Amino acid sequence: MATPIKRIEKDFLLKVLYDEQIPVMYLNGRTEYILYMEKPAKSEVYFRADRPIAGLKPRKKLDLLFDYKSQVIIFSIEVSAVKDEHVIAQAPEYLYKNLDRSYSRVSSPEELKVQFTFQGDRFALPYPKVQEYESGEIGDWMSKVDPKNLQGIIDQMAAWIRGYASGYKMVIFKDIKPQTIEERIVAETGKALYLPSTLAHLPQSDPNPKKRLITEEMFRRYLESTGVDPLYLDDAVNRFIKQKFDGGFFSDAWVPILFQEYVIGYVHVWINKEGKLPFDYNVIEILYQFAKVLAFSLKINGYFDKGRIKNEPFEGKIADISASGLLFTYPHSGLSSALLPDSELAVRLFAPKRTIKAIAKIVRRYKDNALGYFGCRFLNMAPEDMRFLFEYLYGKPFTDSSGSFVSGQV
Repeated sequence: MATPIKRIEKDFLLKVLYDEQIPVMYLNGRTEYILYMEKPAKSEVYFRADRPIAGLKPRKKLDLLFDYKSQVIIFSIEVSAVKDEHVIAQAPEYLYKNLDRSYSRVSSPEELKVQFTFQGDRFALPYPKVQEYESGEIGDWMSKVDPKNLQGIIDQMAAWIRGYASGYKMVIFKDIKPQTIEERIVAETGKALYLPSTLAHLPQSDPNPKKRLITEEMFRRYLESTGVDPLYLDDAVNRFIKQKFDGGFFSDAWVPILFQEYVIGYVHVWINKEGKLPFDYNVIEILYQFAKVLAFSLKINGYFDKGRIKNEPFEGKIADISASGLLFTYPHSGLSSALLPDSELAVRLFAPKRTIKAIAKIVRRYKDNALGYFGCRFLNMAPEDMRFLFEYLYGKPFTDSSGSFVSGQV
């Protein structure tokens, strides 16, 4: 993901834009404009384009990029005044580097339309929903398990847990709602509440790239959201852990059972007897794998069938697009709430002379009062479709060097 540039480096880069007259690129549809900074950047920036920019007017947002010592930098400005080829705007708040997208984003051509379809089955279920998506992929080490044998999976999980824990409990939120603080925070976050030792602290960080643990900072924010005064957060966290210790627990973990965007339950494991080592992170990882297999088994055994909904195509509005991804919007709804990072959609792009098919993986999302915004990366696009899309968007031939046409993030 693109990295915001710190203020001192940002000020330096804005200075060299003027001092060295570094060209700045703006792509509008299939037209490429080159701008140069006319005055040193202060509260405002002044640019001169190589020719008047079609359709430019005050309050229009421009996404710009430049190359400084082989590092591509992007930033956005909002135009405050324009006359012929001269553009004035407020100085950008952020510049970004370490970009993670392969091609520059442009405004979508008006005639380009897009249609999406969810991959696989969709469900509307009466379980807590989270803002992250678990695909439910099963690790190779579980490939010999019969997913239709639900009781066999539960028995195997119980046998494994007995080697590491004093006891365990599995709960499905079917007829009960989350009630305890542990149940509520696991249901709200979709992450594991992991306390390796009740003589220590909650985790300060999460080693997994998917960030599956409730860190101490997250736990504090949750307590504050429930009404705990910030002045008493330290006491509340310490009291929570002490109550575990006073209750005879030495090590404790609550691991969510996730199905798509739903937290359908959890597995609670604990150590309250001497002779067992505290849980290490590997235990949490294996419990996550068991939970995935369990959720998959519940699905194929029909546990969620009553919540199955018809999977129909839907249209989004393209905010901007590149040869490697797009940003689209969709009104707030039950459908948009299911558009989560890491979920994949079948996408069809309808251009005047061609229909392009691919997979769009959602890599980020944000929202305003009316719309959700979803940044997607294209996957599995046929080479001839990639070539067509590149030439359609940028108005130039696709060559072997086109891979260096870098900027922006989806």
